[in-house]
Amino acid sequence: MQVAENVTSLPLARPQTEQFRLAALQRYQILDTGPDADIDFLTGLAARLCGMPLACVALVDSERVWFKSGHGVPTHALARDDSYCALAVLGDGMTEISDVQQDYRTAAMSWSVQAPQVRHYCAAPLLSPDGYPLGTLAVLADQPGQLDEQQRSTLQQLARQIMAILDRNVAQAELARVLQERELLATTDELTGLHNRRSLQQKLTFEVARARRFRSHLSVLMLELDQLAGLRASVGPAAAEQVLASVGQLLRDNVRVIDVPSRYNDTQFCILLPNTPPDGAHILAGNLRRKIAGQLQQLAQRALTLTATVGVAALDFMDINDGDSLLQQAERALNQASGERAGAQPLHG
Repeated sequence: MQVAENVTSLPLARPQTEQFRLAALQRYQILDTGPDADIDFLTGLAARLCGMPLACVALVDSERVWFKSGHGVPTHALARDDSYCALAVLGDGMTEISDVQQDYRTAAMSWSVQAPQVRHYCAAPLLSPDGYPLGTLAVLADQPGQLDEQQRSTLQQLARQIMAILDRNVAQAELARVLQERELLATTDELTGLHNRRSLQQKLTFEVARARRFRSHLSVLMLELDQLAGLRASVGPAAAEQVLASVGQLLRDNVRVIDVPSRYNDTQFCILLPNTPPDGAHILAGNLRRKIAGQLQQLAQRALTLTATVGVAALDFMDINDGDSLLQQAERALNQASGERAGAQPLHG
């Protein structure tokens, strides 16, 4: 007869500070992550030093217990009410059950009645810096028993080492996030969300080198909003910034992932087009001009439309063979196109 036959598993209590405990657990962003060699080593070490055949690192989520590491036990998730570790987070000290098959709280749990047929369970809590138990480092055996004081102390020390690893991982992830954010700020134009001039230069250097190596096409569009200076004078700088941000979004939405749309200066945009021949760049230039002209700008209770002038340049590996000459040629093409459009109608609404 199964030990837990005719025994019903009871719903386990929740800590009074459960919402704060779960918030602390979520801050670690560890649930459902891959194996960690350092944690796996400490899990196996806990089993050896405590003289137990089984060990695990378990994290107690809202409705499940998820196993980050296991030594001799399956590392899947269990329902929270079906796990010894859910009992261990009810306090912040050691939890030991000499025979789980004789304890009414645990006798019907799956590990008590099925493989690994646990009898003895002892766990040290994994405490966050603010004192919330996130889970446990537990050792288990298939025979009843009890750890001595030295083994209990060792288990607690190893649990603290595991928390130190988790805290280290969080700190490293936060550092990586901050560095990525700083890099983004350093390479992104705050108003338009496009690459800034510095980022454009870096990308241009790389793309020119790649185009030279593979003899591939590389083109550049230089785009200027025709009425922006007049708009600043008539409606104000805030309205001009709104227009720039709107056009920046339009450019992001209408270029490829490999293209590099950037804010070149106060009134001009530059788009780097890898693997794009001149005729393809001219097609894109025409499309962007039509889309900008078709984009209605709502400014100061006025509906306005804009026009744009575009200059196109491409590497030819002779006269235009580096980034500086490519940009200079695009600027010359823009100035020429602007001269040709000098008689065009101004901003209208």
